[in-house]
Amino acid sequence: MTRMTTIFDAILDGELPCHRVFENEHVLAFLDIGPLSRGHTLVIPKERRAQLHELSDDASAEIGRALPRIARAVLTATGATAYNVLQNNGSEAHQSVFHVHFHIIPRFDDGSGLGIGWTPGELTGGEDLAAAVARAIDDGEATR
Repeated sequence: MTRMTTIFDAILDGELPCHRVFENEHVLAFLDIGPLSRGHTLVIPKERRAQLHELSDDASAEIGRALPRIARAVLTATGATAYNVLQNNGSEAHQSVFHVHFHIIPRFDDGSGLGIGWTPGELTGGEDLAAAVARAIDDGEATR
């Protein structure tokens, strides 16, 4: 399957500017140009994959190391005391840029930030589902 070129590819290739806040060999973080709140930051792997489950273990680990550090910096710089981390996979999950990315979205008393609606359901067949997921992990279906 061929992955479409995204705006994040253009940023990584130096074709488009961004307001960088962090960069290392594996990760780039920059301010969102359409922020939900002051300090809204995007964190992307330099490994070019559309969805989280496609990332290598190494790229995933690098993102995991960078996220808390960047979140702390966003809180310090903005004075926010709360934030959301959002990551979408697939158009049905509202992904619009098909390059893995995490949003760090500060929340403020003025109501700016991410609004979330949550309608919990009821877990049915939990034992069977848990066993199926565990089998997929054990069988290596969930590893790269």
